[in-house]
Amino acid sequence: MSINIADVLASVPTGQFIGGAFVETGATLDVENPATGEVIATVSDASPEHGQAALDAACAAGPAWAATPARERAELLRRTFELVIERKDAFAALMTLEMGKPLTEAYGEVAYGAEFIRWFSEEACRIEGRWSVAPAGGNRLLTMKQPVGPVYAITPWNFPLAMGTRKIAPALAAGCTVVIKPAALTPLTMLYLMQTFKDAGLPNGVVNCIVTSSSGAVSAPIFADPRLRKLTFTGSTEVGVRLLESAAKSVLRTSMELGGNAPFVVLADADIDAAVAGAMVAKYRNNGEACTAANRFFVHTDVYDEFRDKLVAATEAIVVGPGLNEGTTLGPLIDADAVAKVSSLVDDAVATGGKVYTGGAAVEGAGYFFAPTVIADVTPEARVLNEEIFGPVAPLIRVDSDEEAIALANQTEFGLMAYVYSRDSARGITAVEQLESGMVGLNTGLVSNPAAPFGGVKMSGLGREGSHEGLDEYLEIKYVGIAT
Repeated sequence: MSINIADVLASVPTGQFIGGAFVETGATLDVENPATGEVIATVSDASPEHGQAALDAACAAGPAWAATPARERAELLRRTFELVIERKDAFAALMTLEMGKPLTEAYGEVAYGAEFIRWFSEEACRIEGRWSVAPAGGNRLLTMKQPVGPVYAITPWNFPLAMGTRKIAPALAAGCTVVIKPAALTPLTMLYLMQTFKDAGLPNGVVNCIVTSSSGAVSAPIFADPRLRKLTFTGSTEVGVRLLESAAKSVLRTSMELGGNAPFVVLADADIDAAVAGAMVAKYRNNGEACTAANRFFVHTDVYDEFRDKLVAATEAIVVGPGLNEGTTLGPLIDADAVAKVSSLVDDAVATGGKVYTGGAAVEGAGYFFAPTVIADVTPEARVLNEEIFGPVAPLIRVDSDEEAIALANQTEFGLMAYVYSRDSARGITAVEQLESGMVGLNTGLVSNPAAPFGGVKMSGLGREGSHEGLDEYLEIKYVGIAT
């Protein structure tokens, strides 16, 4: 990396981004490096008044932005994309510093997050309605798509760039203005993105950013404001349900990307080496802190021992350490609470009959590290099968048939992501069709792509992000009947 960390941190604005300016509030919150537990930056802390000011700015900018020709919106997004790529070293370093992921993965997120901006810059000019003749003749039927209006976007800490760009980019492409609230644990990347939007020439007020340690208090008046027309949220199902309750009061349009409990199904005919390679990505990418992370491994008894032993060997080859260290492949968890939760889940899995083959405990020393862990022969009553782990723990369950694997995989309130490994395409597709999940990886441990619709079913959410469907989330359909 050819950039000085001190210079990177110095380049990040510390104020709230409201109406095109960075505003200091007088109150502050600290940002920690989870690899050390040390404070690396202090940023301003927004009050409800700042949240209201951000919405005021978005509403004021709304009509002009909606009237901006699609080509101009597209070019502004394209310039932002180019600047993000130009600043990839700084973005990657910031994500590793404040979230903890290995630097190589942070560079991957820069490419992934930037691609949402490029994808939707291209989609901005492809917002289309339709024209038809009424079946009975006479009237003509015209449908048009228009921006839904001001958007409130709430993002989590685990993907500090991509969770924002996949909400902001389609909103701007559609002609909407945005207020975004990143997680207080990882605000630096988003504040730097605001500077990047500003440098790209985005008009004042089109995007606004508020950082706060009092999320509920700041969000409440925004939700209550009748000018707000869209809420998009990525985070836990528990919080998402509360937000949906708030949104229902004003029939607010919502997109919800919520929790996951992804099954990883290894059928009897699977290529075990490929399955292990996919499992390493699906489980340990992003330190295991992803809603798409493999949470439960259902492995056919015929290949169970081979898969377990090879997964253990691959897991033991993981290099744990600060994300900025060369060679690190697994960084820290986000904070002490995360370590405590993962430890509790592992202890419960062992107490109920599971056996730890590698890892199984927090790493002593500075920072919030947990050893990459494989637990075999996990029993049905273990909490780890029913709760989202959000950490580097792989629980293995032996199954005797495809039918048993699918039944157990579907035995959850969640339905975001699933993985299946089989050499037989027909067998694999049958499993894919039967899995209750919004997304499935067939013989791959990584499916996220800005050109594909991302989202879940059941308690894992509503709506889709990315692809053509992601743009429609920010558009209303208006029908016009024309007499002839």
